[in-house]
Amino acid sequence: MRRRAITEALWGGFFILPQMIGLIAFAIIPLVTVFALSVVNWDGLGAIRFVGLKNFTDQLADPNFRIAFANTLYYTVITVPGGIILALLVALGLNKVRGKDIYRVIYFMPVVTSSVATGVIWLWLLNSDAGFINVMLRSWFHVQGPNWLIDEHWVIPSIALVSIWSSMGSNMVIFLAGLQNIPAVYSEAARIDGANRFQLFWKVTLPLLSPTLFFITVLSIISSFQVFDQTFVMTQGGPDKASYTIVYHIYNLSFRQFTFGPASAAAVILFAVLLVLTLIQFNLQKRWVHYEL
Repeated sequence: MRRRAITEALWGGFFILPQMIGLIAFAIIPLVTVFALSVVNWDGLGAIRFVGLKNFTDQLADPNFRIAFANTLYYTVITVPGGIILALLVALGLNKVRGKDIYRVIYFMPVVTSSVATGVIWLWLLNSDAGFINVMLRSWFHVQGPNWLIDEHWVIPSIALVSIWSSMGSNMVIFLAGLQNIPAVYSEAARIDGANRFQLFWKVTLPLLSPTLFFITVLSIISSFQVFDQTFVMTQGGPDKASYTIVYHIYNLSFRQFTFGPASAAAVILFAVLLVLTLIQFNLQKRWVHYEL
């Protein structure tokens, strides 16, 4: 029996070895490297000079970092509740319909589409002169649409709209899985007690769906703080840094200015912010997340 257990352990290690190699090479080593580079100055070629916490203090005092953090926070405030609510409504609508597998594939297609490709498509759709959205607004509603990606007031909401559309499919699938995992006996008991549709959703469905809602909320906040593809493809951080986000700031420092120390310090600050937000959410989830016994 002992020999068999050792053999099974060796085979198990053999099968997880590729995943472990990938985890170490593409996650653990880069993470350690970022922490190490955050306390030095290095341009990628010259000598490495230790500077301690100077990179962190410089980043916190940098106006560009503050602008990036404010823009990212504004983007998060729009995308997280907007994406969750829309995905939940779509999941509720698809939960009981026939052919929901087909609808699920249709809604999930933007998720597996390249973010660069979707960015280019939306770049045309949001064009202020010949874009489909503004043309539709002029033709159907006789309204002049805004300069979506040129106006400083509209650029973040426009990028948030693209992100909500592209991520709705994954959130919707997760919500559908959570809805289908709710035992029907609770809904039947609530209907017998005279609960209407709103009461059924608010008092039964939503509390039992709270673990799924908590999971999606955590992932959505982390993902929103890491927005980069849309700003890189659609706006390049403009106009006048109105869509300049934290990850775009890190990219600008590292791959345009080749200041890897400040870029790593900004990345570590982002990591710390996400860690704190995640810990707060895990602490608060004890008050509103209900797990079925």
